[in-house]
Amino acid sequence: MGKKRYYVVWNGLEPGIYGSWDECQAQIKGVKQALYKSFATLDEAERAYSSAPHLYIGNNTTKTKATETDLPLNVQREALAVDAACSGNPGQMEYRGVYLATKQEIFHFGPVYGTNNIGEFLAIVHALALLKQKGSNIPIYSDSHNAILWVKQRCCKTKLPRTADTEELFALINRAEQWLQNNNYNNPVIKWETSKWGEIPADFGRK
Repeated sequence: MGKKRYYVVWNGLEPGIYGSWDECQAQIKGVKQALYKSFATLDEAERAYSSAPHLYIGNNTTKTKATETDLPLNVQREALAVDAACSGNPGQMEYRGVYLATKQEIFHFGPVYGTNNIGEFLAIVHALALLKQKGSNIPIYSDSHNAILWVKQRCCKTKLPRTADTEELFALINRAEQWLQNNNYNNPVIKWETSKWGEIPADFGRK
């Protein structure tokens, strides 16, 4: 289950702060030039709601993160983007998947002790399994060359030792590898070109 998010709607049917994506979506559906954004805490959402939306949407920062309004023309909006974050390498790792068209967080896992590359690998497999379950062939974007290669090879080629600290992680790796070996999929797994497009929208913003 993903972490709790708060959604600020500056321009919608009824502007305000909403505690779920469904409530937010009800306010922006069919509204031209709807302005909205998700936040991790209520305090952040309240500060944003009392401020101008351009301070949070489409503004240029040192590390650019693509939004639903500034995705490159050659990036498909009907797609998932995945990314992982790790406090230390190895360290506490988590990953998530985001729907590009709306920036909605679709899934989130962790933290668990691991490495960033393993997190990127697990995120892609998680996305593939979820999309197959839903009968969807939309693309998946990842900014990790290694993880994409491991998925193609159906094997997580990590050099991380299997110890008591990593036992939970290796159980997840084994499950992911078994899924890849037992399932076919038609979803394109595409390399996100960070140097050209900015940070992937699933980025945790901790760089």
